[in-house]
Amino acid sequence: MTRELADHVCDLLSPLGPVVAKSMFGGFGIYLDGRMFALIAFETLYLKADDHNRPMFEEAGSAPFKPWEHKPMTMPYWEVPADVMDEPEELCRWGRAAFDAALRARTQKRRPATKRRGP
Repeated sequence: MTRELADHVCDLLSPLGPVVAKSMFGGFGIYLDGRMFALIAFETLYLKADDHNRPMFEEAGSAPFKPWEHKPMTMPYWEVPADVMDEPEELCRWGRAAFDAALRARTQKRRPATKRRGP
């Protein structure tokens, strides 16, 4: 994984605000305002998706990030289409949608289990 790609992605997404890349697990997490909204793995950029923005990835023929080749697990990050990577303004639009997904995920905190009282 090259730091140059991570820096390039941060430059492309800089109209969103102070975007930073942090090394993690052989790739990079991409953060804005302390929230991870993208990742780079295997020289590919993935953006955070949820029920609100996932259709745009599906319509573009993208696939979710699958960290292990031989396991069915996927993560809520979807591959950015090549044509979007080639258009900085479009990438920022997709990046904003991913950041919004990260904000929504942050607000959907799990409620702690309540203790049941006896009969």
